[in-house]
Amino acid sequence: MTENNIIMATGRRKTSVAQIRLIPGAGKFTVNTKPADEFFGGHLTHKHTAFLPLTRTEQGKAFDVTAKVHGGGITGQAGAISHGIARALAKIDGDIKKTMRKEGYLTRDARMVERKKPGRPKARKRFQYSKR
Repeated sequence: MTENNIIMATGRRKTSVAQIRLIPGAGKFTVNTKPADEFFGGHLTHKHTAFLPLTRTEQGKAFDVTAKVHGGGITGQAGAISHGIARALAKIDGDIKKTMRKEGYLTRDARMVERKKPGRPKARKRFQYSKR
């Protein structure tokens, strides 16, 4: 924590990177200077995923969350925000860190898109085989 009680952390998922700032407050969520509802639009599952660590630890109304996220798509960005919030909460208290570790929120999801192979249309798809 800094002298102003601002907790900062970075989260990553796929090719998305999120910089998170937790400030003691009333529970406002802003993502890229927009309210979270506006940023995620109709994607309620992504919004739920992004702020899951706060709801699991019952810290949702204790902090204002400011996130700057770039890269990837909406799913990766939601995962990056979730990872960053979990890392920031882990800096606060050891008990919260144990809970986050047990729930799996502190583990960076290493799954990435598999690369396209030469001689194939996609990573695993093959061109149609003709026996004759």
